[in-house]
Amino acid sequence: MTWTQNYAPLGNIFLSALVAAIPVIVLLGTLAFFHVKAHVAALLGLVTALLVAIVVYGMPTGMALMAAANGAAFGLFPIGWIVLNAIFVYDVAVGTGQFEVVKHTIANLAADRRIQVLLIGFSFGAFIEGAAGFGTPVAICAAMLIGLGFKPLAAAGLSLIGNTAPVAFGALGTPVITLAAVTGLPVEKLSAMVGRQLPFFSVIVPFWLVWAMAGFSGMAQVWPACLVAGLFFAIPQYYVSNHMGPALVDIIAAMVSIGAMYGLLRFWQPKQTWRFEGEADHVATAATTPGTAAAWKAWAPWIILSVLVFAWGYKDIKAALNAVPGAAPAWKVPHLHDLVLKAPPIVPKPTAEHAIFTFNWLSATGTALLLTGIIAGLLLRVKPRDLVGYYLHTLRRVRFSLLTIAAMLALGFTTRYSGSDASMGLAFAATGPLFPFFSPMLGWLGVALTGSDTSSNVLFGNLQKVSAQQLGLNPILTCASNSSGGVMGKMIDAQSIVVAGVATGQQGHEGDILRYVFWHSLVLAALVGVLVMLQAYVFPGMIPQ
Repeated sequence: MTWTQNYAPLGNIFLSALVAAIPVIVLLGTLAFFHVKAHVAALLGLVTALLVAIVVYGMPTGMALMAAANGAAFGLFPIGWIVLNAIFVYDVAVGTGQFEVVKHTIANLAADRRIQVLLIGFSFGAFIEGAAGFGTPVAICAAMLIGLGFKPLAAAGLSLIGNTAPVAFGALGTPVITLAAVTGLPVEKLSAMVGRQLPFFSVIVPFWLVWAMAGFSGMAQVWPACLVAGLFFAIPQYYVSNHMGPALVDIIAAMVSIGAMYGLLRFWQPKQTWRFEGEADHVATAATTPGTAAAWKAWAPWIILSVLVFAWGYKDIKAALNAVPGAAPAWKVPHLHDLVLKAPPIVPKPTAEHAIFTFNWLSATGTALLLTGIIAGLLLRVKPRDLVGYYLHTLRRVRFSLLTIAAMLALGFTTRYSGSDASMGLAFAATGPLFPFFSPMLGWLGVALTGSDTSSNVLFGNLQKVSAQQLGLNPILTCASNSSGGVMGKMIDAQSIVVAGVATGQQGHEGDILRYVFWHSLVLAALVGVLVMLQAYVFPGMIPQ
């Protein structure tokens, strides 16, 4: 027996949207203001979402519970699998003492914390985002920054802020490719449009990142580095997205940005070395300068990580791994698969919502990270028994965080299958001539709810297209804006906050991280809205025809 979603169960779309937002308010409110532990806040939000779905939206109880179970499973795999194994790689590097060598090589290149956050939090993080996505760059970069000596809250918050500009083209262009599949619009046009929006913010974000950490005067002292990091990311981002498609945008742009930063630092350094308050000045000496062989050995885990993660993200390799017998079993979720019907205007005609859980254990990014940890450990001469000990230690560290991620994804899937998230989207779409401003805000909401730009595009992509056509706007603009605006929601989605908390040892302090990044996220999303308004009404020539 099927069930059709009703997006205005209370008879008014705005009132329905307000009720639909209650689970999100409970989740974020208890985290940010009541200092509730993340897994408790997630469970409270989940219970609220189930009540709203069943009582207000009339979703059958069995379907609602299976939607939550499906989300919890997805939270553990592949998201939790990535987090667990990313932290395992870091623990191996720290446990073998090699991360100390990594710290010295970075400090000798740039002892200034502002330069380090640009190199790791922005440029290197963009490379990992382009290769893997799904929380991997936040986990890796936050762990690296904490290992370099950053304060835990700063390491978490700055990693989240830095992981914005590349998200729309993350995981080898998956969000844009998925957006094209959902909307039926040409992928090359959507890629080009996103590439005519995000480069402006790719230039801004490095300045914003350093400003958030060191204040305006601290940022002004290193403006050449901010400009080089951002500009040499933005230019390739524009060129590749407009002339080569979405798949390699972040990979190429990040490599150019890293190379440009390295070249700059060969002949320019800040006049004053900025450190955190109370932190002793670091003076690089010959005793702390590792030799070439030692540096290569220390960086081996991160080089292996980059190579394997990139390989695992390549579609031909992923397809080959999935083709191995038993490597990617898939199950239709009982009492849910094809039983929930999406309705207009979210879709042109009633459409069954699939619910298939694929356990692609071999091709999952987390498996590439697990192999990285094992290969790196053996390369660093860690005994197999000790390597198992490292893994068990990591598992103990992240056990509550895995529960949190499972509960948060269960909440997200419940709102998706009940249609309550679509109610919030329709409320945005009802803003008329102001819709170009709210179009990226809709993407921002989608990522904040689902934790993924790809999922946000699946959720709201068609709504963006329908709303644009009704208002006489170009759907290429609004659909691309969903992806561009969504990147600013990445820093506040609960999944990313939990990942950052795990990586920096701040389990139980996720509310502090949320408060650190929330206003950055909202203001940047609003700025995307302003840009889209200008592109819609003042500079329509920027839209691919």
